[in-house]
Amino acid sequence: MDEQKKQEREIKDQKKQEYAEYVKKVTPKNNLALQMAKAFLVGGIICVVGQIILNVAKQEFGLDKDTAGSWCAMLLVLASALLTGFNLYQKLVKFGGAGALVPITGFANSVSSAAIEYQKEGQVYGIGCKIFTIAGPVILYGIFTSWVLGVLYWIGKMLGIC
Repeated sequence: MDEQKKQEREIKDQKKQEYAEYVKKVTPKNNLALQMAKAFLVGGIICVVGQIILNVAKQEFGLDKDTAGSWCAMLLVLASALLTGFNLYQKLVKFGGAGALVPITGFANSVSSAAIEYQKEGQVYGIGCKIFTIAGPVILYGIFTSWVLGVLYWIGKMLGIC
């Protein structure tokens, strides 16, 4: 009986070892420094494009800083939505990681990709209900944090701190 349990334990250990080797084999190898460099590069390129839009809007079209910033944000969101629609933004995200996801373009990508994914379920129950599945928490916590900071600022003003 002890011999049989010993053999079962050896088989279990062998299977665990084989599974560990399999997991090690199929787990992608990540180079953190390379990933960070790619994210920096992609995020930097997005920011440079935004700065170019901002400069052109101010210098060539004579817009004030706020209006130029609004145009810059709108054009970046439009570009992100179009790239998402043509399935190109996902390739950019795969290459650049957080560098493509963090700026305003990443937010636009999350909203438009959800709309594209759920369009087959209809305008109301598909797009209308699911469009903010990913972006909803960002909006929620952004608004809540703004409210908390506003209350703290108001209290600071009343106490003469701010």
